[in-house]
Amino acid sequence: MRYAVHHVRRPSLTRDLPYGPEDLLWVTNTATLLIGEQDAVLVDTFLTVEQNQQLIDWVRSFGRRLTAVYVTHGHGDHLFGLSQLAEAFPGVRAVATEATTAAARVQTGTEMVSTFWQPLFPGQIPDHLTLPEPLDEDHLELEGQRLEIIETGFTDTAASTVVWAPDPRVIVGGDVVYNDTHPFLAESTAPTRREWAATLDRLVELEPAAVVAGHKNPDRPDDPRILAETAAYLREFDMLDARTTTAEELYREMLHRHPRRVNPGSLWGAAKRAKQRP
Repeated sequence: MRYAVHHVRRPSLTRDLPYGPEDLLWVTNTATLLIGEQDAVLVDTFLTVEQNQQLIDWVRSFGRRLTAVYVTHGHGDHLFGLSQLAEAFPGVRAVATEATTAAARVQTGTEMVSTFWQPLFPGQIPDHLTLPEPLDEDHLELEGQRLEIIETGFTDTAASTVVWAPDPRVIVGGDVVYNDTHPFLAESTAPTRREWAATLDRLVELEPAAVVAGHKNPDRPDDPRILAETAAYLREFDMLDARTTTAEELYREMLHRHPRRVNPGSLWGAAKRAKQRP
């Protein structure tokens, strides 16, 4: 088995930054193909119609039978392509954990699409959105080899997971891990960030040869060190949150330490969320 990664670039979800590096005001999504001799399994899809058509063309280029699409978590930018993939590859299974399927039901609902996704990406969201089926087992199989589903709890959102392929020792990390990109923290709290960092510490113990982040700087390799880098970022954010008073102060201090990380919009959204008062 081997793996390949396809990425697409899109605008950030947070666009009201007070300031920041203008050449980094974007984010990439990744989709990972685990490739056997004849079959393949895809992990995550993309957000827009155009992006998912690119993904379909890319998957077809490998000449394998796509048997399954696995969704790592319930955010729309990782699952809105399921209906297009199902049409392009008849017989393919779209699956996720039961908790991810429940989260996906909210993301694909009329209210979420019309009030959140469509205003940000007008005319670009697929008209027909489908849900993954709940996966009864804790793994998938690709030509007799197990692809382990590891539930990671609340990371950048609830009910997150990663896929662990023991051969070739790759973690497909979804949004549990970020590669040279500011993590999405707007749904997190200080307690969940501590749990998230501890989860990343445990994943290091698998001793992976590669780790694919759901959002990455495409110029960076899939280096396992991004597990520790993401954990360190989370702990640093909480340390500076405790030392600062305003969202702009927290944003400034983190940006000073990470001036060239992609997507400072995510950091600004995190800072505003952290400084909200009940």
